[in-house]
Amino acid sequence: MTTQINHPDYYNKGGIEVSDFIEAYDLNFNLGNVIKYIARAGNKPNEDRLTALKKAEVYLKSEILRFQKFKPKITD
Repeated sequence: MTTQINHPDYYNKGGIEVSDFIEAYDLNFNLGNVIKYIARAGNKPNEDRLTALKKAEVYLKSEILRFQKFKPKITD
C-alpha cells in the first residue's frame, strides 16, 4: 500500500525503495540521509530540488568530518 507515510512514491523509483538500498549497503545515519535526500530531490511534493540537495549536503559534510576525525592515521 502506497501512502504518504508508508512507501511514498518519491522514495520508490526504478523498482527499489530508498530504505531497501540503505539497508542493503548497511549505510550509517549520515550516509543514509544523503541517499534519501538525493533520491527524492525534485520528486517530493512541496519541496524543490535545491532544498533536498542542500539537506543531503549537510549530512555529507557531517559524515566527512566524522570520517576525518576517526579515521586511522597512516604513517610513512
